[in-house]
Amino acid sequence: MSGSDSSLIGRMIAEPLWRAEDLGAPIPPSTHAVSVALPTWRDNVGYEEGDPNVVDRLRAGYPRFVYHPLCRTLFAECLTRWGRPDEACLAFSTAASAGRFVEWMAQRAGSEVRVIDVAACGVHAVFFPKVHAGEAKSFWQHSGEGVSSRRAEAVLQAWGVVCPSNPEGIDAGDGPRAKTQLRERIARVVGVSPEFVWLFPCGMNAGFQLHRVLLDLAPDRRSVQFGFPYVDTLKIQEKRGPGALFFRRADADDLARLSATVASEPVSAVYTEFPSNPLLASPDLAALSELSRQYDFPLVIDDTVASALNVDLLQVADVVWMSLTKYFSGTGDVTGGAVIVNPRSRYAARIVSRLSGTFDDLLFDADAVALERNSRDLESRMRKVNANAEALADFLKEHPRVETVYFPKYRTPELYRRYLRPGAGYGGLLSLDLKDAERCAPQFFDALRVCKGPNLGMGYTLACPYTILAHYGELDFAESCGVSRWLVRVSVGIEEPEELIGRFDRALTAAGI
Repeated sequence: MSGSDSSLIGRMIAEPLWRAEDLGAPIPPSTHAVSVALPTWRDNVGYEEGDPNVVDRLRAGYPRFVYHPLCRTLFAECLTRWGRPDEACLAFSTAASAGRFVEWMAQRAGSEVRVIDVAACGVHAVFFPKVHAGEAKSFWQHSGEGVSSRRAEAVLQAWGVVCPSNPEGIDAGDGPRAKTQLRERIARVVGVSPEFVWLFPCGMNAGFQLHRVLLDLAPDRRSVQFGFPYVDTLKIQEKRGPGALFFRRADADDLARLSATVASEPVSAVYTEFPSNPLLASPDLAALSELSRQYDFPLVIDDTVASALNVDLLQVADVVWMSLTKYFSGTGDVTGGAVIVNPRSRYAARIVSRLSGTFDDLLFDADAVALERNSRDLESRMRKVNANAEALADFLKEHPRVETVYFPKYRTPELYRRYLRPGAGYGGLLSLDLKDAERCAPQFFDALRVCKGPNLGMGYTLACPYTILAHYGELDFAESCGVSRWLVRVSVGIEEPEELIGRFDRALTAAGI
């Protein structure tokens, strides 16, 4: 590791934010942090319920869910310059992305919307009635189209509103050069030419743009979500286009139901995660691929949780998409996403043509530079993460206070191993249910001495009460899909394994009191 990424990971390992007084601190300690410390179970519930004792202390947050302070400052400055008293404002990176927001608002809110080119960094400010702020936030969250904190900072710096967090800045050619390097790095990992790799400002935007392309190719067809997914993956499919068919368990029974469904109804695509988040089960990709050939639909796989370094999914996928925010960056101070089209897919020419014709480069140059810098140690970091996560999972599986450990090694391992690269591992994500979970899970979580907040794939261990954060408004629905409201998700870092296991052992002991 080099530069700020090394120091940030090292600091979070040495001084994990787990104490109650750390509430609201950015994770990592960076102006552009993409996570925030929520050290106690009650803090997470308070965040979801809008408790001012929690929300008012937040100095960061996951950027699609919490407007970054620099973005809020940009919105406020735009309102001061061009706004009206009854309006709110969001900012987007290009005229095209602002246009997609306008379309979303027209369909859902029917509101009067104004767009102004702010003449800096490509940014377009969009003004809309305050009463429709909820629908506006929904687009920001589900699409990932909004400006990044670095782009907002650059505009504010140009206007003399703020001083840059990176006084050295970047040269004009650094951004394009970094994007080329990123595409080449991803291409080497997955085994394709860089021309089949597209970059996006976050993982969800990669999925959003890909879904838009596949809908254009089959506009009247519903899509399929196979398996319980990360929350916004399903929301995108439900809210854009004719809707989605949801097969929540992704087991043999669901596979049989899917087969019967696609035999009678053409679909635009089948989306799945490998493995799933947060239950770490691996779907039968070979069976899905066979159905895709038989009934003529593309198979789209999100490999974020496994990491392309661990699994080769282009054996079966027509398209793979991923969040670069996670393992690829590993630091937590930048977001990014990627779409990789399988050049051997029978859909490749159509998808590539559509992507090329509609591609809107929303990844800000400074974000690309940060992603490139952070990902230089990707392979060595991933090896440590794989080893640590497997060691911790093995320990937890045998612990008397643990009911279930969700980890690819134990969840449909034969399906995961089909795509395992030589010498690779199971990734760094695991989840656990405790015995007497309603009583013990909050005690365990509060006592656990690791960083606690949303995100995964960092070089430092990060835990969260996943269902509380991702599905607080639909806990019964989540449990109907097999995801306990008391589930704790753990993203394992590169700490010394004995030290890490000791922290979990002590927290489990505290939970048994």
